Amino acid sequence: MQNHDLIAFTRKAFVVLLLVAFSALVLKLSYLLMLMFASAVVAVILRGLASHFLTLKVGDGMAVALAVVALLAIIGTLGWLFGGLVSEQFITLGAQMPAAIDHAQRQLAAWHIDYDLPAIAKAARSQFAAIFTQASGFVISAGGVVADVAVVFVGGIFFAADPAFYRGGLLRLLPRSVEPLMADTLDDAGRGLGLWLKGQMISSLCIAVLTFAGLTVLGIPSATALALIAGALDFIPYLGPLLAAVPGVLVAFSVGPVTALWATGLFVLVQQIQSNVVQPLIQKNSVDMPPAVLLFSLIATGMLFGTPGVLLATPMAITLYIVVQHLYIGGLLGREAKRPAAPKQPAPVDEVTP
Repeated sequence: MQNHDLIAFTRKAFVVLLLVAFSALVLKLSYLLMLMFASAVVAVILRGLASHFLTLKVGDGMAVALAVVALLAIIGTLGWLFGGLVSEQFITLGAQMPAAIDHAQRQLAAWHIDYDLPAIAKAARSQFAAIFTQASGFVISAGGVVADVAVVFVGGIFFAADPAFYRGGLLRLLPRSVEPLMADTLDDAGRGLGLWLKGQMISSLCIAVLTFAGLTVLGIPSATALALIAGALDFIPYLGPLLAAVPGVLVAFSVGPVTALWATGLFVLVQQIQSNVVQPLIQKNSVDMPPAVLLFSLIATGMLFGTPGVLLATPMAITLYIVVQHLYIGGLLGREAKRPAAPKQPAPVDEVTP
């Protein structure tokens, strides 16, 4: 009996040691795992594009290749058509910022508000530079960023070209008893990411269009650049809209304090439309995740990975949420797991009897 207890204790201790060692390995390779996850997100994008080419009765590899060519062609065409205008507006915006900060500082002084805006702006620039160059213990240089982007894009192509191969390889590492559950989890995670990406692109487009229209009506300079910033930062939950409003309001101060107040109201209005109209429609057709989970996921990924983690906070949170729903709530507790919006099924066709 004592030998049996000793063997059971040894097994449990060995399992605990394995979990500790695995956790340490994951922490050590956290940045690499983040790059792999970013490649998976790119693969979801490419698979979404490739699905349109699969209707041409071509193989998966050819469909992904056509999707890559189409994506590069779209980016190149947009750059050729609007690159000059956008780059000019961003250069103008950068040149306007010091004067805009001075205008805002003078207006705050006229309102008897003791706030050193230039010092805050300088501290913010230093803080953002420190966050961007330091992530999870890795110093990121300009060349490192280019290399990481290249690795993520090429990895995404590999994942997208043959997802069944990598999915099957991962499932083979698990016991047969959990293969069906894990396969279902992976399928739902992929579908959830795809639905989120589609919805988020629609949301960002709405934000950019509404911001551009409002800034143009108010006569605020560099409206295109500011609208693109607002649309891009919409990918960052909670923090993104606040960051997008700062340059817009500062530039509006260069026009006048009343214009700055109108600009503030515009950004608040756009955010309310996004939060109360656009976002509920997106969640209804993707993953309905509690806002608190998304908020603390943003903080956690930012602490672990810096700026890249903040950019990937939402897809990471969605994936983890789906995994917890399937493996813990569904698999361990035996309750019904929440799933992403089910794909629409084609309407049944009644059989016609001769």
